[in-house]
Parts: sequence; C-alpha cells; structure tokens
Amino acid sequence: MIDQLHPRILENKDWATLLFVLTFAVVAMTKSAYETRFSEFSKLIFSDKYAKIYRDNNHLKSSFTVGLFFVQIISYAFFILLTLHIFSQNPKTGAYAILKTDWILFVQIATFLLYFILAKYLIEKIVAASFNIDEFMELFNLQKVTYRTYIGILILPINAVLFYYDNISKTIPLVIIGISLCISLYSYFISIKTYQNVIIGKLFYFILYLCALEIAPYYFMYYWITKGSA
Repeated sequence: MIDQLHPRILENKDWATLLFVLTFAVVAMTKSAYETRFSEFSKLIFSDKYAKIYRDNNHLKSSFTVGLFFVQIISYAFFILLTLHIFSQNPKTGAYAILKTDWILFVQIATFLLYFILAKYLIEKIVAASFNIDEFMELFNLQKVTYRTYIGILILPINAVLFYYDNISKTIPLVIIGISLCISLYSYFISIKTYQNVIIGKLFYFILYLCALEIAPYYFMYYWITKGSA
C-alpha cells in the first residue's frame, strides 16, 4: 500500500517552444530576404566589412534591423531567465528557486529589456542633441545595435539547448557572459577606430557619454540586482 503520494509537477514548455520556433523563423526569413547583407553580418566577428558597408544611420530603422531586434530581445530574455534559474539552485536540496519555465517572469524580463533599451536610446538622442553630436550618435548606435544583435543570435541556439537540458553547470553562463563582453569591447574598438576623426574633435563629449550612458546604467543595474539578491 502506498503510504505517501508525491504530486508530479509538469512544467509547461509549449510557450518556450513556440517562441524558439518563431525566432528561428524570423532569422531564416531575414536571411532569405537579405541574403547578401546577412552573409556579411554573419562574418561580423571576423571582419569589419559589414560595419563599413552598412554604416548609414538609415539602416537603424530598416526591416533587417527591426526584425533581428525582436530576436535579440527574446534571446537575451531567455538567457537571463536561464542564468537566474541555474544560479537559484539550492546546493543542499538541488531544488530551484526560479523555474526556467516561468513564462510570467520571462515576459517581465523581456518587457524590462525592451523598455531599458528604448529608454536608453531616447536619452542618448536627447544628450546627443544637447552636445550637437546627433549624426555621430546615430552611427554609434547603429554599431552597438549591430553587435548586440549579433551576440543575441549567437546565443539563441545555446538558449534552446540549455532550456531543454537539466543540471547545467554554472560555468556555462559565465563563459557565455565573458565571450559576450569580449565581443562588446571589440565592437567599441571598431566604433572608435571607424569614427576616430569625429571622436577626436568631440573627445570630451564622447568620454562624458561613455561614463554617463554606457557605464553608469549597467553599473547601477548590476548593483540593483546584487543588492536585491543579497
């Protein structure tokens, strides 16, 4: 006779499967519609040819950029959710305080990312107008969006693998974060190299911009997250 029954918890992964299929479909359609551009985009880490060809700020609002921006948000939201899940594991019991199948938390993370990126972009526009560096900031933003999207697409298949596997080592998200930071630093190097003549002429404003809008927001976000989890 059974003395004690334990409820079987079924995790709903259908919403995640649908989103993964949708994002991969968007990438496939973008690749099909912009075959040459996507080919150059895929070589971004090995060559700055894409950055030189598509440096016009009109490309910031193109369907290529907008479509992959959607992929970027979904990919980063999944990665953040998975990272929180992995690091929420209790070493004694093996239980997780945060479930990777929590679609409500996923929506909250995706919404926060969307508003954070858009709000940061609008603030940058205001600051650029104040410093009279509008054109440079549009070009610089295009570079950032391009490399940020590239990272998002790179980690998208990794997210899919991590989502459907259990007992993932904490080293994996740390390695991904490290590689992503290296690519981001490389993107800044490329941007500075590409627009060095403009930057030299407005060096003070560029340094002020980096401190106020590139370093400070991420520092305060890190402080807020670590303070909240302490």
